[in-house]
Amino acid sequence: MVGEMKDHDDLSRRRFLQGTGAGAVAGPVVAGERPENGAFQPNAKPEKLSDNLFLLEDTCNVYLIRQGDRGLLIDFGSGRILDFLPDLNVSGIDWILHTHHHRDQAQGDERAAVQRIPIAVPAHERQYFEAAENFWRNRRIFELYHVKNDFFSLTRNVPVAASLRDYSTFRWKDNEIFVQPTPGHTPGSITLLTTVDGKKVAFSGDLMHSPGKVQTLYDLQYYYGEHEGVDLSIYSLTELSKLKPELLCPSHGRPVADPLPGMTELIGKLREWHHYWYNHPPTSDLEPIAVTPHLAANTETTSSFYAIISDSGKALFVDYGSASWTFFQVFTRDVDTFDRMRFVEHSIEKLRVRHGLKSIDVAMPSHMHDDHLNGFPYLARRYGTKIWCYENMVDILQNPRGLNVGCILGEQIKVDRAFGNKENFKWEEFEFTVVHSPGHTNYQMALFATIDGARIAFTGDAFFNDPQNPNSLRHNLIYRNQVKSGDHAQSIRNILDFEPNIIAPGHGRPFLIDRETVLNFEQRARKQDQFFRDLIADADTDVGVDPSWISIYPYQIMALPGQTAPVEVRVRNHRSRRMQIQTAFVLPDGWRSTPSRISMTVDAKGEAKTRGTISIPANWSNPLPRVAIALDVMADGKYLGQIAEAVVDVWRKNV
Repeated sequence: MVGEMKDHDDLSRRRFLQGTGAGAVAGPVVAGERPENGAFQPNAKPEKLSDNLFLLEDTCNVYLIRQGDRGLLIDFGSGRILDFLPDLNVSGIDWILHTHHHRDQAQGDERAAVQRIPIAVPAHERQYFEAAENFWRNRRIFELYHVKNDFFSLTRNVPVAASLRDYSTFRWKDNEIFVQPTPGHTPGSITLLTTVDGKKVAFSGDLMHSPGKVQTLYDLQYYYGEHEGVDLSIYSLTELSKLKPELLCPSHGRPVADPLPGMTELIGKLREWHHYWYNHPPTSDLEPIAVTPHLAANTETTSSFYAIISDSGKALFVDYGSASWTFFQVFTRDVDTFDRMRFVEHSIEKLRVRHGLKSIDVAMPSHMHDDHLNGFPYLARRYGTKIWCYENMVDILQNPRGLNVGCILGEQIKVDRAFGNKENFKWEEFEFTVVHSPGHTNYQMALFATIDGARIAFTGDAFFNDPQNPNSLRHNLIYRNQVKSGDHAQSIRNILDFEPNIIAPGHGRPFLIDRETVLNFEQRARKQDQFFRDLIADADTDVGVDPSWISIYPYQIMALPGQTAPVEVRVRNHRSRRMQIQTAFVLPDGWRSTPSRISMTVDAKGEAKTRGTISIPANWSNPLPRVAIALDVMADGKYLGQIAEAVVDVWRKNV
């Protein structure tokens, strides 16, 4: 009935509908059956907007789409709409679709749950429905700087049958309902677009109240003193306008026929409000620039991304992250523990209009960090883009639960082609060389190419221009990214070997590079390595740089009670001598590991791994789905203790 549902969506829906079929008959509730979700009810009656579209002004506008004698609801309010179904010649409701999570949209959902009406919610707001009580347990109130109005969330859990995923299509009978991301009123808000009685209708939540107006301004502030929702709303209204709805059905206010003029008016007012607070332009105004005739870049997005556009109009993207820093910060601050940051399309239409892009053939990540590649799954799904990468990124992209390193994107990315160190390849009329470039992270490449006569190095986050210090570069150091001594020196040595004249960095604008600047940075990298040696007590300094030299793989294990999960113990030996390792898993009561102890010999400066299993009892239960396990370690006869850990997500059956 709806595509792109995760495995636990299916499990949840089976639990939700067990003992009944989807779309149970919904009508007036008998005494004792209706949950206590409010003391009052609206006085309004349903209004007919067209032959098969109805509106009830409840705590929010509730819209009913009718096909035959069945109905689908957009938002639910108090649930009062169910009492009017016989009057509308509707025998039952098949689905409730929510535009966002606020209580006025969904306070009656418990009534729907009693009648087993399946509920679909925005994918990035699911936790506010099915885990509302957990949200309230953890919502900070003292020292309040995260002022986003998630205080307007449900107070009790309601079951969720499906997630409404951005840019997907929800199918109900003959209706195709497109899910357009429209963050603003809430970070996870969506607009649902479908054709009703021959007219293209957009159910837009609280994106716009009426022409040129919003319902509230306080909902557009997420963090103390900021106005992020204004920026997001400008983006959402701009993108929704491109879809040319003929009727806009808001959650508050009257339906708007011919809504484009009113949306344009609101965009203008929001731009003025944004300009009142900020000197920088809103995200929708960010423009790609031409670096050379065949190379365009958007350097104002979260990470700089580059489009190499061939004479045929095909493009090879190097990186493609979030639309702006505002979008990145909102979608990382507001992501659920088990979710991933939200992504919305940007820049592509401008590349078509201004730079001749016709298709996105290939996308390559400079490195594995989420701010550089969180648009890759979208490119693959929407445009059929092939994903190519350096060889050591394959596993971390395809199995993101495996490692615990910084900034892993929480969504699998299928890799179509991988390249080895110093491997050459040709794409369209261009030739490239891929080189391993560790330092910022072990999972990083440098990509060299000559484009329009310029020798260009795409270097990710290895180093950046330092305008405050002439003839110098700057860099960063993140220990959890698997850095070791000598890595930054290796990356700058790549530049000395290939001698580019332009660096295209992972953040900021491309800049000219000369040999003096490169040599200066090489000295800086060597000085960093000397600091390692001077500060770390162990003679093998990388032991004090690598926090995960011994690890459990995968770091995030998924299993059901009664299942046996495969695991590995992995060791990177930074010592200049062979190492003897003994380990034992530390598990919850009743769990079992096989073998009970693992012994390993790891060569000097080498790596090794040994496989085992963890078994979970069939009757094991826990109020929380995630538990931690640890690894007790002896190294060369010295007891180090429980120095490695992993987490296990135990999903109960029919949950």
